[in-house]
Amino acid sequence: MTSPTKLLQIAESTLIAEFFRESVGKWNSERRYYTLPDGKTKEVASIITIRFLEAGCDELQKLARIHELDESMMMSCGAEVSWESTNAVTKAKESQGSTLFGALGNILYRDRGFATSKPITAQYQFPAEKTLCLRTEYNGSVFEEELKFIGEKYRTRQSVISRAGEQVMIGQYLEKRIEE
Repeated sequence: MTSPTKLLQIAESTLIAEFFRESVGKWNSERRYYTLPDGKTKEVASIITIRFLEAGCDELQKLARIHELDESMMMSCGAEVSWESTNAVTKAKESQGSTLFGALGNILYRDRGFATSKPITAQYQFPAEKTLCLRTEYNGSVFEEELKFIGEKYRTRQSVISRAGEQVMIGQYLEKRIEE
């Protein structure tokens, strides 16, 4: 008989694979960051490209080595996300780059974080079928994020960054699919 914990892990790995597959393509991301408590805002626009990664692929094997995972522990799937961002007001280039995600159980392994170039992990869950929630902790900060599909062509995201139990930034995003 399969334990309830094992059944939950199977369900989560199926949902994360479906979420990553549904995310494949090119997206236009418009977002606004609110710095707390002063409320300063910053608007950023990005082109995001997402590629699904199958279990056992070279990228996920590399990610497993970065995280020093035992060779017997294979990530079920993953995604490669690349972006090019500009300041939506000044049109100045903000950043560009890419990151790898790999799922194992209810943990997402990444080759880098939002505010660090070091490898990180995030706990994930699906409170609803097309809603992914992440919780990541590093460098004294907590990053809580929700990504939600709205139909097939839109996603919303909200990120809350906290330090010492106090919220310091909120990011709100609307992402529109521009290519599959």
